[in-house]
Amino acid sequence: MNRIFNFGAGPSAIPTEVLEEAQKNLLDYKGEGLSIMEASHRSKMYDEVHTEAIDVMKELYKIPEDYDVLLLQGGASLQFAMVPLNLYQGGKVQYVDSGSWSSKAIKEAKVQNLNMEIVADSKATTYDRIPEDIVFDDEADYAYITSNNTIYGTGYKEFPSTKAPLVVDASSDIFSYPVDWSKVDLMFAGAQKNAGPSGLTIVIIKKELLDRVGESVPTILRYKTHAEKDSLYHTPPTFGIYILNLTLNWLKRNGGIEGIAKQNEAKAGLLYDAIDNSNGFYVGHAQKDSRSLMNVSFNIKDASGEKNSELEAKFVKLATEAKMIGLKGHRSIGGLRASIYNAMTTEGVQALIDFMETFQKENS
Repeated sequence: MNRIFNFGAGPSAIPTEVLEEAQKNLLDYKGEGLSIMEASHRSKMYDEVHTEAIDVMKELYKIPEDYDVLLLQGGASLQFAMVPLNLYQGGKVQYVDSGSWSSKAIKEAKVQNLNMEIVADSKATTYDRIPEDIVFDDEADYAYITSNNTIYGTGYKEFPSTKAPLVVDASSDIFSYPVDWSKVDLMFAGAQKNAGPSGLTIVIIKKELLDRVGESVPTILRYKTHAEKDSLYHTPPTFGIYILNLTLNWLKRNGGIEGIAKQNEAKAGLLYDAIDNSNGFYVGHAQKDSRSLMNVSFNIKDASGEKNSELEAKFVKLATEAKMIGLKGHRSIGGLRASIYNAMTTEGVQALIDFMETFQKENS
């Protein structure tokens, strides 16, 4: 097997065990004579997968009974519109702008002409930190944050407290750490970074919020529609949910959310140490107290402290030749980025660190 280390930001690495299990059952799912991709979403065969995925998610994430788990389509970007469509009640909504994806969510709120406020942002410093002193109005219709910022490599260490319903876009760090559900009322995530393939969106929502939606909202865009039909109102992304189920069971076998959180902290610690101990050759984008455990964005700098784009391009080329892909930074800020989601192994992170040390010796 000629597997490479995939540091791409998404779609990203899926655990090898999960891929092997899917491969084994791809043509003939558990002796049923057909693939799970071919099975009707109304069949017993698929229903068992669908139900187990939700049940295991609730178990691993310790989701309280007064929440519903929805398995939807449209990606996290559709949630930028669905959240206000379902939760806005004519008062005001408040957002924290901590990067590109929160900015896009804010744009969608403006499209719907909401009474919207940005309570904190870090745009002036190129989103190199989570904003400080975040204070939401307890009377807001909802408060909104993005828990991890894929492009800039920043993440919340703790969610802000508010009596307003807190909405969390967790697309790039879902299932990577335990969640305090007393602080979160709605969490959503595209699956393609930590939960499976692209095409599936996970929404975890407090049941009391389902009745907020107005009659003018299209039926398929109402959370209540999908909650009442157990995410089977229309054909769900069945294969994506199958891979989600395999991924959740892989998590369960490997220490659960608590276990993977410790692994993520250890992996990120190794990589950040390599950056910090490079004598300024590698420089992280995020401030140290805002560093993401999922996405490590950094630059190569020359002796004058300027970003060296030529060396960064060389780094990406040689890393690819060394079977490490996805290390080119997002086009909006350039540089380098290593996404080290749940499926990235310690072996992969160490291989990257070894490459970084060799590259520095040869190019400094």
